[in-house]
Amino acid sequence: MRQLSIAPALAEQAPGGDGPYLRGRWLVAARTLWLLLAAGLLANWIASLIAYYGLLKTICDDIETCESWQPTSGNARALHHLGLSLDGYAAYFISVEIVVSLVFIAVAAIIFWRKSHEWLGLFVSFVLLLFGAFGISGTLNGTFGDEQTPLLIDLFIGFLGLVQWPCLGALLVTFPTGRFAPRWTWVIVVLWVTQVLFFIAPAPYSIVYWPGGLVALELLMTYGSTAAVLLYRYLRVFTPVQRQQTKWVVFGVASGVLINALTNIIQAAVPGFNAPDAPYQLLGGLFTALLFLPIPLSIGIAILRYRLWDIDSIINKALVYGLLTAILGGLYAGLVLGLASRISEQPIIIVVSTLLIAALFQPLRRWLQNIIDRRFYRKKYDAARTLAAFSATLRQEVDLNDLREHLLAVVNETMQPEQVSLWLRSPERNRESDTAS
Repeated sequence: MRQLSIAPALAEQAPGGDGPYLRGRWLVAARTLWLLLAAGLLANWIASLIAYYGLLKTICDDIETCESWQPTSGNARALHHLGLSLDGYAAYFISVEIVVSLVFIAVAAIIFWRKSHEWLGLFVSFVLLLFGAFGISGTLNGTFGDEQTPLLIDLFIGFLGLVQWPCLGALLVTFPTGRFAPRWTWVIVVLWVTQVLFFIAPAPYSIVYWPGGLVALELLMTYGSTAAVLLYRYLRVFTPVQRQQTKWVVFGVASGVLINALTNIIQAAVPGFNAPDAPYQLLGGLFTALLFLPIPLSIGIAILRYRLWDIDSIINKALVYGLLTAILGGLYAGLVLGLASRISEQPIIIVVSTLLIAALFQPLRRWLQNIIDRRFYRKKYDAARTLAAFSATLRQEVDLNDLREHLLAVVNETMQPEQVSLWLRSPERNRESDTAS
C-alpha cells in the first residue's frame, strides 16, 4: 500500500519502522524551532492567565458576549447562597485551567525529551503544547494580554490558535506512523481546516448561524470520516504494537466524549440544572477537566509505549463497570419510584433498594464479564475454558502419555506457538538423585 508521509523530505526511516526521524542540522533546526515556539506560547499562556483571572472576577451581564466561565449575575446569586465570593470563584476556575494545561504541557515536554528525534514525537508534542498553552477554556490566546503587544505577535498567536484543530485532525489520521495511509486521507485534514474557517466566518456565513441539520452533517463529515479512516488503518495497516497505541488514544478520546455525554444527560434529567442561579453551573470547570485530562495522558502512554498491553484490561474493566453502573443506577431509580407508590416511609424505601442493589452487584458483574469476554475477548474466553477443562482432566488422568497429548493440545490451542517441545525427567534419573541424597 502506498503511503504519503507528512514528515520533511530529508527525514529518514526510524530503525523500528514506526516512522521517519530527523538527523544532523535538520534535527537541530526542528528542536530549536520547537523550543522557540514553546517559549512564546508559554509566555502568552502566563500573560493570558493573569488577565483571565481578573476577567473571572468581573460579572458579565450579556451572556452572548461572556468569555468562557466568566461569572454571570445568576452565578453571582448562586455564590451568594453558598457563602462564596467572586475571588473564590475565580481562583477555582483558574486553578482548574492551570492544572489541565500543565498536564498537557508536561506530557508534551516528556515526549519532546524522549522522542524529539522522531518526526511524530515532535509533531505530537507540539499539538499537545498548543492545546495546553491555549487552555481548555479556549480563551488563553492573547486576547486579554497587554494592549501594547505588537500586532504581528497577536496575529501569530491567533494563527497558532486556529491551526491547533487542523493539527489535531492530522495527528488522528496519521497516528501512530506519521504517514497518510491511504495517500488520499490528507483530504481529511482539509475538512478540519474548512471547519475552522466555517467557525470564524462572519455572520451569517458562520456555522453558528447554520440550521441544525446542516451543522450535524458538517460535523459528521469531519469527525465521522476521521473515525472511519482510523478504523480502516487499525484493521488493514497497523501492526499489533500500533494497534495497542491506537487503543490508548481512542480510549482517551472516548472517555472525554462519554463524560461530555453524561454531562448533557445530567443537564437534561436533573430539574433546575440549567437554571441561571443553579449551583450546578459552578461545576463546569470540574466537568471540563475530567473531559480533557484522559486525552494527553493516553497519548503520552501510546507514544512512549509505557505498559501498552494494559489497555486491554482497562477497556475490559471500563466496559464491565460502566455497564454495571448504568444498570444498577437504573434499577435503583426504578425501585425507589416503584416502592414510593406502595410504601410511604422514605428511609425504608432507601434501605430496601440499597440492599437489593448490593445483593445483585456480584452476580450481575459476573454475568456482564462473561458476556463481554464472549463477545469482545473471544480468544481469551476460549483459552480460559480450555484451561479449565484441562484442569479437570488433570485431576482424573493417570496415564502419562495421554496426559502429555492433552498438555500439548492445550498449549497449541491457547498459545498457538510455532512449535512445542515437552521434556520429562526419566524415572531412572529420579532414582539416582534420591540414592545420592
